[in-house]
Amino acid sequence: MKMTFALLALCAFAPSAFAAGPDCRAIESTSGRLACYDAAHPPKIEKPAAAVESDASHTAYKDPFVAEEARTAAKLKNICRGC
Repeated sequence: MKMTFALLALCAFAPSAFAAGPDCRAIESTSGRLACYDAAHPPKIEKPAAAVESDASHTAYKDPFVAEEARTAAKLKNICRGC
């Protein structure tokens, strides 16, 4: 039982040891350390500006409840309140 538990614990902690990246903190030179960090975590590529659609290409938002609210308001105006 102890052997099984030890093997299970070893397997649980092994991936974290393999996932450890390079130790960039130990590099003394500034440019070398920066190169190490850039290699470990490459910068994200930005989308080109042409791929972003302009606001003029979108149609204006049309609220589907505007017509319904107008019909309801017209019906309420016709109710006799003084009868």
